[in-house]
Amino acid sequence: MITTGIDVGAKNIKVVIQEDGKLLGKGQATSGLDTASDIKQAMDAALAEAGLTRDKVEKTYATGAGRKEVKEVDDSYTEVGADAAGAVHLFPGTRTVIDIGAEEGRAIKVDENGKVVDFAINERCAAGAGAFTEAMARALEVPLTELGPLSLTSSKAVPMNAQCAVFAESEVVSLIHQKTEKRDIARAVHDAMSSRITSMARRVGVEPSVCLIGGVAKNPGFVDSLQRDLEMEILIPDDPDFVGAFGAALLAAGIAK
Repeated sequence: MITTGIDVGAKNIKVVIQEDGKLLGKGQATSGLDTASDIKQAMDAALAEAGLTRDKVEKTYATGAGRKEVKEVDDSYTEVGADAAGAVHLFPGTRTVIDIGAEEGRAIKVDENGKVVDFAINERCAAGAGAFTEAMARALEVPLTELGPLSLTSSKAVPMNAQCAVFAESEVVSLIHQKTEKRDIARAVHDAMSSRITSMARRVGVEPSVCLIGGVAKNPGFVDSLQRDLEMEILIPDDPDFVGAFGAALLAAGIAK
């Protein structure tokens, strides 16, 4: 059964097409004012990669913060449920899922059957999401893609007390004026973000294996900080930002429930 999952996030729209649990194609578009047009763009890219036409898709589920804006779908599913479905399918031993997107972070505890047991969300606060690293990269005048690798070159822990993105940016500027090396500030940024996410995850209980998904999972600096805080290795799929969409497609097919 060929199904599609559409994840309408705050920054990007992701579309995944799957058949029998295998990913056939994926597409992405930036979320703008015209959601329908953006979804079509991502859908067309996914169909092209899969080598399919729209009529071959038998069922479509939507997920993400903007899932209710998606028209002509068979059903919608919460981000928590879609994340869990996608992560557990990719890594069956997963018991904790951490999803960090552009504007929100969440931690999900699942049982041995992949059912959601509990979850916590870090919402309305950029300090626990990708927007935080974007703001800090601007303050450091470092390209976002270089912020993570830069932090890995640091061996010095610099405390960052601010738990709000606005105040943290001021703290970064202050550290720059104190002649603190950029690599040490970059590490401090990721350590501060990881501390917030770890605290959130521990509210639901962190059990191995831990699977990290979402766009921030591509940031090696954050991954390093999180692994140090959790004191364990973290599983990261090849396309961490598409796991929610993949989960929605699996739910549409009845492969995950």
